[in-house]
Amino acid sequence: MRGISALFAIAVLASCVEDHSGSKRIPKGVEYALIEMNGAAFDGRATILFGADGGVSGQAPCNRYFGQVSSRYPRFALNGVGATMMACPALDTEAAFFAALEGMTLANVSGDTLTLSNPAGETLVFAAP
Repeated sequence: MRGISALFAIAVLASCVEDHSGSKRIPKGVEYALIEMNGAAFDGRATILFGADGGVSGQAPCNRYFGQVSSRYPRFALNGVGATMMACPALDTEAAFFAALEGMTLANVSGDTLTLSNPAGETLVFAAP
């Protein structure tokens, strides 16, 4: 009986350890809309969608974009970013969004909110519909 009690205690304690295995992930197939960039409400439309293959795509203020995530949650590294090349009045906003997105290094999912951040304290906050 002592052995079973000891195993139960170990199992309970093990369940309290933070999971770094990557089992918590950004949901695939959910299109998140950017609502805040560096603490300010985002004036424009930008989205991000994570695919099952590690790909990322979305709508920036002017163009569609795509890329590849090359790290495991909660780390975030976006590589190979490409975009269509359409002109629009919001190109400066789009350039700021792309620069911020490519500079993010961490991801956090909490409920319907996805927050991307970096060590400099910059953030992109997205909300699922």
